Amino acid sequence: MSKGSLHVIDDEPVIRDILEQLLSGEGYDVELSASGEEALPKFETAPYDLVLLDLLMPGRNGLEILPEIKRAAPQTVVIIITAYASVESAIEAMKIGAYDYVQKPFKHEDLLLTIERALAHKTLQEENDRLREELRRKFSFSNILGRSKPMERVFDLIRAAAPTRSTILVQGESGTGKELVARAIHTNSPRAGHPFIIVNSGALPPDLLESHLFGHVKGAFTGAVSEKQGLFEAADKGTIFFDEISTIGLETQAKLLRVMQEREFMRLGGTKTIRVDVRIIAATNVELEEMIQRQTFRKDLYYRLNVIKIVLPPLRERPEDIPLLVKHFLDVFSRENEKQVETVSPEVFQILDRHPWPGNVRELENLMERTVVFAKSTVITPADLPELFTVTPGAESAPLETGIESGADGLDFKEQTLAFQRRLIETALAKANGVQKNAAALLGLKPTTLNEMIKRLDIPAGGF
Repeated sequence: MSKGSLHVIDDEPVIRDILEQLLSGEGYDVELSASGEEALPKFETAPYDLVLLDLLMPGRNGLEILPEIKRAAPQTVVIIITAYASVESAIEAMKIGAYDYVQKPFKHEDLLLTIERALAHKTLQEENDRLREELRRKFSFSNILGRSKPMERVFDLIRAAAPTRSTILVQGESGTGKELVARAIHTNSPRAGHPFIIVNSGALPPDLLESHLFGHVKGAFTGAVSEKQGLFEAADKGTIFFDEISTIGLETQAKLLRVMQEREFMRLGGTKTIRVDVRIIAATNVELEEMIQRQTFRKDLYYRLNVIKIVLPPLRERPEDIPLLVKHFLDVFSRENEKQVETVSPEVFQILDRHPWPGNVRELENLMERTVVFAKSTVITPADLPELFTVTPGAESAPLETGIESGADGLDFKEQTLAFQRRLIETALAKANGVQKNAAALLGLKPTTLNEMIKRLDIPAGGF
């Protein structure tokens, strides 16, 4: 099996013969050309992994030929062959696209090592390009599904915001896809080739969070045995995404505000100012304005964050998107589990349409994964759904049992929905004997999402 295709361009017959014997013996496919004029037409029909290009040749020299090679074959790696006297020209060639250079006379083992290193670099670059393209497809608009008017408004905002430098605040309940929107903005922006770094704001105590964000110098605190780079430095030229920014303490909020204003900071315990170019996208599942009233969130930081605000609608407010999402998740999990599950029955769609979806799209995704795993046929039926989704005949027309009686002025939709969510969670906790992990599995939620909802709905421990 060939180790790669190489093209030697050199006007000296002896050099061409030596390289052909050496490289062919190492398992490479070798093409030879005596000049740039002879070599260039070959790039139109034959791709090469690597080119060995002599710098000094009669007629057009290597510096003239190199740009044309890179235009014809951008992925081809070029190594310059040069005499000692023209090293400066070889360095100039590297500035315009050459990978490296070797000097004449060269040692065979040095040349082979340089070729191996160059081809390994090419393979890594191609893999990075493939992964970047895969991420771009995965987090492009086509992966944020919805035909409803609320989602069309979200798409319009993403399209408008992605190419800009503006800070973005994404607001929505848990499970609505805030991180997905942030990634879509990043991968459709000029920063797409640079890092996208997620900060799980509520997962760390304040001191540790600041060390993660800004880094620290050796000896800054007990346990700081070496210097550490922070996430802001790692995200330079890219995007940093603060997931649930409402959980950051006031002291850290003040330091974050300064970074946003000045685009600079110091590592913990350090004195050197570090400048960065980072776009900030923040997400929240609570109303920050209410936190400002309670003096738990800085007003000035809120105004810095709220340049462009994208509000993600909960799934219960866009039920027309459920069929589209169901089809998407069925396709995904059928492929992953190597099963042929094609659709859900009309009765299941009726059940899904009535469900309040406290966990939003994430809850629907988890439900579809579970039903595909346990499905006994190509069509999901009510029997394949978890117990909490099971309905009795005639339930379609039954009033919603929320525990709240309607008054003379009618029903409050938000209060009814919250009450239903509370009742649903309490039922799941009771069935799970108070074990939140098991209750989350019954509800098709992540344990962290259920924990957030228990806190938000003020459900007391043991109160089920």
